[in-house]
Amino acid sequence: MKYRTSLILLFVVAIGLMLSAFMPQQPEPQQPHPEFKAQNLKVLPKNITKDEIDEVMDGFKVALGVKCGFCHASRADDPKKLDFASDEKPEKLMARKMMKMTAKINKKYFHEPGMDGAMLAISCNTCHNGKEKPQTLAL
Repeated sequence: MKYRTSLILLFVVAIGLMLSAFMPQQPEPQQPHPEFKAQNLKVLPKNITKDEIDEVMDGFKVALGVKCGFCHASRADDPKKLDFASDEKPEKLMARKMMKMTAKINKKYFHEPGMDGAMLAISCNTCHNGKEKPQTLAL
């Protein structure tokens, strides 16, 4: 009898554990990054959070098919790490120009909300399509 009760209890606990794997999980709350202080921001907002800047940079990486070192120079004291504040690389300066250009185009031409079937904004990916340099299509 004890054996049967133990087996049933074990079975109920096992079913409970298996079902808990399929329960929706709440994401962990985002912890602020007290050590994060963006430097040398010329186009992005000065009060941008680490998560927001990471999202912007991830967008650049996808749109251009590159890694962080494409725009960011290596640190002088440790070449394996990047100096995100440095303006040493011309690619970073070009990225700033392109950000200003797309913002200006979007403000001028794509400010009307909800036009069915219309492009609502342009981005880096509009022209780059995952390439370092935009490709012109031959007609």
